[in-house]
Amino acid sequence: MPNPHSLTIVVVAKNEERNIAECIASASFADEVLVLDSRSTDATARLAREAGARVVETDWPGYGPQVARGFSMAAGEWVLSLDADERISPALRDEIRQAIRSGAHDGYRLPRLSEFCGKFIRHSGWRPDYTLRLGRRAKSGFTDHFLHAHMTVDGSVADLKASIVHFSYPNMHDVLEKLDRYSSGHARDMLAAGKRGSVFKAVLHGLMAFLRTYVIRLGFLDGQHGLMLAIYNAEYTYYKYIKLMFLQSPAQRPEFPG
Repeated sequence: MPNPHSLTIVVVAKNEERNIAECIASASFADEVLVLDSRSTDATARLAREAGARVVETDWPGYGPQVARGFSMAAGEWVLSLDADERISPALRDEIRQAIRSGAHDGYRLPRLSEFCGKFIRHSGWRPDYTLRLGRRAKSGFTDHFLHAHMTVDGSVADLKASIVHFSYPNMHDVLEKLDRYSSGHARDMLAAGKRGSVFKAVLHGLMAFLRTYVIRLGFLDGQHGLMLAIYNAEYTYYKYIKLMFLQSPAQRPEFPG
């Protein structure tokens, strides 16, 4: 008879050799850590195996479908989705164990404490940043959005108190790389949702993103990092609307000069 309290932590990864060992170490309390490696060209798969994870090397169908694939492969009766740049704190580990033992709900949202260029952000809209991550496997799924895919649970959901620690933007290289990649992905999701982009919308929404982050969500209390994050959010918003504009009207792209 399956253990009703068993837990599989699912990690999807590609070229995460700098993160994967510490991620798995923080998840090692689970009955199973399952890593879906998307054809990494670095040591991710080897390091994950050495850390004690079950590794499945596979293709990349997209973030949501990949996590859903991991859920379908999981041996545990409960599943938790964890990114390679995230860690489960000891306090959160204890809360997760208690929540699973109680069985009071079918899923749980977890708060996140995220880093931006060496500082943990406590305002700016980044706290408490609740995200649904833990659920009964039989009732859990994942959406198939290109960028903002998220977990779903068919049943009652509650919040835990201790945080996932998220090393999201350790340096400016990551900031600029994710600015480009995330704005492109969000533009694709917006196009699929029937939204329209323009230069006017890009400027307007970019300005609103800055004011929302720095003023309304008290980003100024995060000091210079709060200002940096507000500018990042403004740029990200501007570029996603500009990219959406070009996606919806490829004819606007200039021809390569002769």
